[in-house]
Amino acid sequence: MQKAIEELEEKAKAAKAASRTLARLPTEVKNKALINIAQSLSSREKEILAANKLDCDEAKASGMGEAMLDRLLLTSSRLQAMAQDVRTVASLPDPVGETFDARVLPNGLHIERRRVPLGVIGIIYESRPNVTVDISTLCLKSGNAVILRGGKEALRSNAALVRVIKDAIREAGVPEDAVQFIESTARELVNEMLKMKDTIDLIIPRGGEGLVAMVTENARMPVLASGAGICHTYVDPSADLDKAVAIAYNAKVQRPTVCNALDCLLVHRDIAERFLPMVARGWAKAGVEMHCDERALKILKPISGLKLAPAAKEDWGKEFLALIAAIKVVDSLEEALEHIARYGSGHSEAIVTEDYSAAMRFLDEVDAACVYVNASTRFTDGGQFGLGAEVGISTQKFHARGPMGLKELTTYKWVIMGSGQVRP
Repeated sequence: MQKAIEELEEKAKAAKAASRTLARLPTEVKNKALINIAQSLSSREKEILAANKLDCDEAKASGMGEAMLDRLLLTSSRLQAMAQDVRTVASLPDPVGETFDARVLPNGLHIERRRVPLGVIGIIYESRPNVTVDISTLCLKSGNAVILRGGKEALRSNAALVRVIKDAIREAGVPEDAVQFIESTARELVNEMLKMKDTIDLIIPRGGEGLVAMVTENARMPVLASGAGICHTYVDPSADLDKAVAIAYNAKVQRPTVCNALDCLLVHRDIAERFLPMVARGWAKAGVEMHCDERALKILKPISGLKLAPAAKEDWGKEFLALIAAIKVVDSLEEALEHIARYGSGHSEAIVTEDYSAAMRFLDEVDAACVYVNASTRFTDGGQFGLGAEVGISTQKFHARGPMGLKELTTYKWVIMGSGQVRP
């Protein structure tokens, strides 16, 4: 263990040194590194997928659940999508060096804020090898070095991806020490990382509630955490029901294992008898299990072929990450807002309505990172928002909220230009 700790310390020091070089690299060099990464994801696909297959086979043999297996799996199409996200990040404006709030004070001092990298970012994450590429890409473009500590279930996949990334950036003239990968899966190393405030400037945990809570409670440096994604969709009495069916289906079924998928469907009582059978039949074909409150169960029980269960108390405020959804009939918009305020996690919430005042009230009163009118919560994603990728989706309010992209990985410094001024 002592050897692993020493290796971690050496890699952190190397990342710190590389971050100083990376912070002053021109945009063209950083973009070239990203284009190289995108091309290598395609040209070295066989190498990456072979490593991923070993991880997936081992995970299946160990009894890993379907939701986690889906997050672990890489395919040719997923690699191509990752490569496209990298190209998108390369095409985005470089935030480093951006100046804002410039002004001249009465004493003649010229003062402005200039955007700068954070330095070294530590990432502790589970299961999802795409995070290795997303975060490395965003860190490189924003001028930050990164230390990656993935889960043991994706060790081979992550190691292969890091080899690809290091080769690609080295060819572009970016120091390969800017991307560090911790190969040891010993849990003790996480605790060591959380103590390294002199070399790691920010820690980002990506994983379950237990991991996020542990990191938040023990880190000695700032933490940028993403909490659970408990997402509601409320269908208002004025809603276009066909539109509502399509939105609810997409939000629940399109990819049920991710944080922005629908967990709870709230339906106004005035349309429940018409709408619930419509959405339930579509969900049933996709295999969705519906945990219904008393009123929803009464409406849906006569329909054959549905997977129904009475809703338990713990179904409200639960992130299912599976083809399961809670359904509740509410008497008013106020009741829907109260339910979301009580059980929501501050991630993504949606209303389906043709009533402008109801839509505006929902936008104004719902306290979440992303609030939707007439759209699926599945859009809460850095790529979908035009950020190219994301380091996570923050449910915090400081310093970032929602999908975190390039600007969220920077800070600023005040730059003051004088001509000999002294303070009286």
